[in-house]
Amino acid sequence: MNDFGSGTQAIVLVLFSTLVTLTLLLCVMAGPDRDDLTNFYTGYLSLTPLKNGLAIAGDYISAATVLSTTGIIALAGYDGYVLAVSTALSLVLLMFLLAEPLRNAGSFTMGDVLARNMPGRAVRIASCVVTLSATLPFLVVQLSGAGSLLTFILGMPHETGARTTCIVLIGSLMIIYAAIGGMRGTALIQMIKIVLLLGTSVTVAALVLNRFDWSLGEVLRAAERGSGTGPAFLQQGLQLGTSAAQQLDFAGLQITVVLGAACLPHITMRLYSARDAPAVRRSMSWAVGTVTTFCLTVIIMGTGAAALVGSQYITATDPHGRTSVLMLSRVLGAAGSAGTTVLYAAMAGTVFITLLSSVAGMTLAAASSLAHDLFAHCLRRERAAPRTEMTVAGWACVAVGTVAILLSALVQNWDVAVLTTLAICIGASAVAPALTYSLFWRGFTRTGLLASLYGGAACALVLMIFSRAVSGTPSAVFPDADFDWFPMQSTGLVSIPFGYLAGWLGSRLDHRRRAAESRENRRLYEESEARLLAAAE
Repeated sequence: MNDFGSGTQAIVLVLFSTLVTLTLLLCVMAGPDRDDLTNFYTGYLSLTPLKNGLAIAGDYISAATVLSTTGIIALAGYDGYVLAVSTALSLVLLMFLLAEPLRNAGSFTMGDVLARNMPGRAVRIASCVVTLSATLPFLVVQLSGAGSLLTFILGMPHETGARTTCIVLIGSLMIIYAAIGGMRGTALIQMIKIVLLLGTSVTVAALVLNRFDWSLGEVLRAAERGSGTGPAFLQQGLQLGTSAAQQLDFAGLQITVVLGAACLPHITMRLYSARDAPAVRRSMSWAVGTVTTFCLTVIIMGTGAAALVGSQYITATDPHGRTSVLMLSRVLGAAGSAGTTVLYAAMAGTVFITLLSSVAGMTLAAASSLAHDLFAHCLRRERAAPRTEMTVAGWACVAVGTVAILLSALVQNWDVAVLTTLAICIGASAVAPALTYSLFWRGFTRTGLLASLYGGAACALVLMIFSRAVSGTPSAVFPDADFDWFPMQSTGLVSIPFGYLAGWLGSRLDHRRRAAESRENRRLYEESEARLLAAAE
């Protein structure tokens, strides 16, 4: 591999400073007025379908997608390929099933969608709780990984103090972006991020193919040799195992990704910024095309990392392969050449802006739910002044960001990748049932909604705590402990049916609801059904 000296590190640092300055300036310029809620939450619905589609894709492609999925492909081959495909399929499912109804039913947050037919503080509180439960784990994963990643990129000592400094730096920037920029400001950052990410990824993928004379077969054969696993690299089982139970666990993980990844609150929140149903449909077309293209480049980059870097060197730097794409950019050119230096600096800068934009979008979603659902609708009972709600939203960004920074600093030495799985499981087990029932089932009641949200989230959390991803295996968070009575590493096969069943049973067994309330809920649904499901003119 190529080693870089202080000159390359200086170029990377200058690039980082330029990106931060540019994105901060854009946030300030695009930031809403202090009493303009519509601008803060939706950006005045002013984004074109192309821009909104790029912003949706930018929110959807997190740093975990860029780094972890590439690493899984480099180390586990076939299992990583399936994960990349599942990631793209999740957004396709959102596009065809939920995008237009969500846009027509929503206003600012997921709570607005769920409270459309069932208004009340209980629904708003549950929506806020689930939103925080799904976004905080993702924030902790992104920030805790940022410490190790930035120390690697900048050539800093891999010590706790240096990693903590990087965590605080990225966390502080994410608070500023979310609090000042609002929906429009973070959208601009996401657009910059996705353009840079696509450009660098396509370039790296093209260089990999060019190294092997544009022969995919040669790339795969070299990856088999570099992985050290031979033909097993192209067979299922390197990530979780090959037994019947492990194959079932693998299938459950892919189902969870397909159902849950695109239903996370910071993704669905982007749909509300489209002007109308035709605009959201075109936005999703751009987003799906962008994400699919990126997932194809991820497959090539991960395979190229296995072929050109080798699993031995990848795992020596990071056992989970999260630095594989950076290591790949080092070996694609001649040692010490200007082209190799520029390529590595560009990839490092892209990873940096990906980290920033990802955590900023999640922070904005969590803070918006706190300010809009909890404060404005529950505490103030919809009587809060716009300026007051905007102020609370800004301070909520600070609160969410501070908690995420503290948690990330505390667990930076742990293997917290399990939190990504937990967040997606909550999305698939709680958010997806609540949204689909609320949008498409007339008999869905408030009790069923609360049962879906709380039941699905609680089931996913409890099963994850007692799963093999947390204890009982050498790769678990606590490898020396043994309380894993749930025999899988993802909870989707149990928690997803539980979330849907809880919503159905809660609605069917809701004996306390009065006939008048039932008729009112039906009337509200029928009034909005045509608007939700009608095809655009």
